[in-house]
Amino acid sequence: RVPISMPMVFVAAGMLAFSLVPDLPDPDPIESGGVALHLTEVCVIVSLMGAGLALNRPVGRQSWSSTWRLLGITMPVSIVLVTIIGWGALGLGIASALLLASAVAPTDPVLATEVQVSKPADNPDADDEARFTLTSEAGLNDGLAFPFTYAAIAISLVGIAPSGWVGEWLLVDVLWRSAVGLLVGLGSGWLLGKLFFSAKSERFRLAEHAEGFVALAATFLAYGLAELAEGYGFIAVFVCACTIRAAERAHGYHAVLHSFVEQVERLLTVVVLILLGGAIARGLFADIRWPDVALALAVILLVRPITGWLALTPGKTGPRERGVIAFFGVRGVGSLFYIAYAVSKGDFPDAERLWAIAALVVVVSIVIHGLAATPIMARLDRKRRWESDRRGGDDADVATTPV
Repeated sequence: RVPISMPMVFVAAGMLAFSLVPDLPDPDPIESGGVALHLTEVCVIVSLMGAGLALNRPVGRQSWSSTWRLLGITMPVSIVLVTIIGWGALGLGIASALLLASAVAPTDPVLATEVQVSKPADNPDADDEARFTLTSEAGLNDGLAFPFTYAAIAISLVGIAPSGWVGEWLLVDVLWRSAVGLLVGLGSGWLLGKLFFSAKSERFRLAEHAEGFVALAATFLAYGLAELAEGYGFIAVFVCACTIRAAERAHGYHAVLHSFVEQVERLLTVVVLILLGGAIARGLFADIRWPDVALALAVILLVRPITGWLALTPGKTGPRERGVIAFFGVRGVGSLFYIAYAVSKGDFPDAERLWAIAALVVVVSIVIHGLAATPIMARLDRKRRWESDRRGGDDADVATTPV
């Protein structure tokens, strides 16, 4: 009932702890780049598995139409707009501006739990449009931001001239890596689904043993295979989770897997956010300028809401759902991962400023979306219930009632 989210509390706790205890090690993301990279990486892939397992709606062109609109329109348009702002208003180079745009464009499955699908259910229509769209979008766009990140890395190394990088980028970073991620996700998910629910020997039918830690094995299996094949592991993990979910939708083992993944995700999130708060307390925002603040506010309050609204119009969402989906483009751990990854691979002389701006976008998102999530989602649920009652529907129809 209180408009305060746990991420807000954890960031504040980190700031307080690292301010009051000077002997704590400095959580500088530049000096500790390897730790920042792998910690955020693991946090994201675990959350992607949880997001995929939570979705109850089968994948389809119409059933996922709002998701496809956000992925195909909102995300690339947002990247273009933020790149232009970063280059024109902030004075960043093209490579740095594109990297910043690629990092802050995808929504986050880690910090957006309050506006996403909460858990698996037997009914495929149990997910309302707003929560389903925000969950499925966050599950896919983390992986789809990678090609743009690779483009920024290539420009930082060889320059903006297309002859130096565009051909390889299209063939390898766009086509090959995306296809491998999709195929590995489908293959590993199909195999694990058979093993979980259809194995002839009960000893190997893992669903009968109800061990939640198997979800971590599935996560690292899909991610590891995709990365070994030079594919996008983020895509593989989410597709694997959706494929496992599709193998047997009514089985209670999905809830066991999701519950375990959710607990691990929360533990990792606490660590990441406390360290983020510590980095802020130790001077991460020391060189932040007013144009940087303006960019962070523009990403959260203008770019995402406007591009999201336009992408969903017309569509099957009602005006209130459309507004909620467009507004709650939560930025989080995924943005920090992309900065850490690109800085470790490319040549970005303004890496400290990129870290500061990306972290500022995340903090602004945590505060604004954290304050708004509880009252707005509660009001949307009440409106949906009222509209369903007005139409004479029952409890099962509430989630599918557009508002």
